Parts: sequence; structure tokens; C-alpha cells
Amino acid sequence: MKDRSDYAGNIAEVLAGEHSAKVPYPIGLQEVEVLRVAPVGSALRRITFGGPDIARFHSHVADEHVRLIFPDANGVLRLPTLDGAMLDWGNPRPVSREYTVRRHSIADGELDIDFVIHPGGLASDWAASVTPGTKAHIAGPPGGVVIPQTYDDYLLAGDITALPAIARLLEHMPRDTTGWAFIEVAEPSEEIPLDPPAGVSVRWLHRGDLAPGTSDILEQAVREVKVTAGHRVHAWVAGEAGCLRGIRKFLRNDLGIGPKDSLIAGYWKRGVADFDREE
Repeated sequence: MKDRSDYAGNIAEVLAGEHSAKVPYPIGLQEVEVLRVAPVGSALRRITFGGPDIARFHSHVADEHVRLIFPDANGVLRLPTLDGAMLDWGNPRPVSREYTVRRHSIADGELDIDFVIHPGGLASDWAASVTPGTKAHIAGPPGGVVIPQTYDDYLLAGDITALPAIARLLEHMPRDTTGWAFIEVAEPSEEIPLDPPAGVSVRWLHRGDLAPGTSDILEQAVREVKVTAGHRVHAWVAGEAGCLRGIRKFLRNDLGIGPKDSLIAGYWKRGVADFDREE
């Protein structure tokens, strides 16, 4: 793969290839302003950001994440500094939380991020109370996983934290794509409108009264997948880290989907703040 500066060529190379791969591109630091706040289903809150820096924001694939930067416990806002195509986060490291890019439009000058609203979360509490006009800082994205359009089928699975990424993935798929999407939510009110290709079956899984990250309903649904002999499948799975272990084993051992043909990411872990994603 070529260097980071030729990200457009790198993306095209992976799209035409046989396996998925992460493509890095220049990491930005943007000062943005909250333009709008709106609910998306009963569990998500969409914040639309604007400002001149949006025009310099990089967004090229559905699997992208940024970091929102917050003041520390003493109210001090520390920001990373630009270092070429990278960011220097310094020491002590600025307080930040990672979120999916839901939509980016240079034409509209807007960036959407969907926040899961839950008690006790730094970013969640901020998103639940923020109002238009508020300034914020966003770092990234550092790149994204590019998924070729050469697979026979695609398997998406995740909980509510993965829903923004799954929604974007479904929107960006060619309209003749086939496969499955499994999404765990607490109840029907958390479901949101999606735009999947006609050949992708979407199944909402209702967890009920069980606490997030304690149910195996997602794993059991994925285990029902039957792959046509000879078909190449790409799997994209994200959610609570502990809940993904059984799914990972099934994908590897039963479906034969290896690391080059999958992304399995722990977006969060019960009891751990700002959990780093894992494959």
C-alpha cells in the first residue's frame, strides 16, 4: 500500500482487491459548533456540527471514528497538536471519547455524530444537555477500514453503540449487495429507519430488561447464519467486548472467516471508561 498522503489511491486499491484493510489518511483537529440536536429513536441523540473546519475534515469510508475532546476534572481543556499528518497528544493526554462519523457533508458544511444516551457517561452526559451554539473540538478520523465490493455476502452485527456505523455501512453498500444485519436494542422504540440494499436481511433483536452487555441474543442470532458453499463473506461486528467472544469463535471456527475478511471491534466494555477497541 502507498503512503498516507495517497489515501485516495489506497482506498481504490483496497476496494478493488480481495480483502479488507485499514487505510490511514491525514488526521485533522477541528474546532466545530453545535448546529442542531435531535433524537434518533429513543436511545440515540444526533448532534450536527458545523463551522469552517468541516471543509477540511476527511471522511471517505463508513468505518471511521473521531475523538471529541473535553476539559479535564479541573476544567482545563488540553488539545493535541498537529504534527505533519498526525497528532501529538502530549502528556498528560487530553480527555477524549471515541465516536463514529455518521454523516459528513462538505456541501452542507455539516458533520453528524449519533450519541448513545446512558447514565454516567462523560460524552453521553454532554450530548444529553448540549445546546446549539456550543463550541467543541474533534480530532480525526485517523483512517478507516475499507471493505472491498468483491465479496459474495456481507454480515453486519452489533448493539446500539454499533448502530450508527451499521446504518452508514448499509447506506453505502451497492444496491445489489446481499447478506445479513443483526442489531441488538433494548426495545422497539430504539429501532431507527435504515436504508439497506434489498438483498440484505435486517433483523432487530430486542434484549428486554437485561442490562446492556449481558445478553447473548446477538451471538445466538449470528449463529443462525448459513453461508452458501463457495461464497466469500465479509463480517463486520461491534459492541460490548465480552459479548463478542462467542461471535468471534463462530466466525473463525464455523464460518471460516479470517481476520483479513472481518472487523470485530469491542466498542465498549462493562465497567471500563473509554475502552480501547480490540480486534
